[in-house]
Amino acid sequence: MNQVARRLGKTFALVLPVVLVLSGTLAVTRVPWAASSSDGSVLTAASTKKQASLAPQEALRQKLLAELQEKDPGVALTDLQVAMAKQPSLARYCASIARSLGRAAVAKYDGAAHRAQAWSRPVCDTAFATGVASVG
Repeated sequence: MNQVARRLGKTFALVLPVVLVLSGTLAVTRVPWAASSSDGSVLTAASTKKQASLAPQEALRQKLLAELQEKDPGVALTDLQVAMAKQPSLARYCASIARSLGRAAVAKYDGAAHRAQAWSRPVCDTAFATGVASVG
């Protein structure tokens, strides 16, 4: 009787961890956050925010372009300067973003480049002015 109990104990000691690992692995693959990216019915936290999937410079560009439309180009340029001071890693995109703001400013003022040019600042050299001039 003692040998049978020992043999059952050894068997359980070897089999039980394997069963637990396999059942845990299968359980993890069944939860929604482990679904493949092709499964469109599962929402993730990143998909709820549009800007979460964008690169940092593109998120900044979209934010500043929206701000330019809501307020004025001066506010967007000031925020661009602040963003460059806070995140120096984005400095290589500064000129590109400023040119985009220049083009958007001309579009906001219905092609009046002289009106958009009035907001020009020395942020990112003369990229904003270059963007205004490229449209006008």
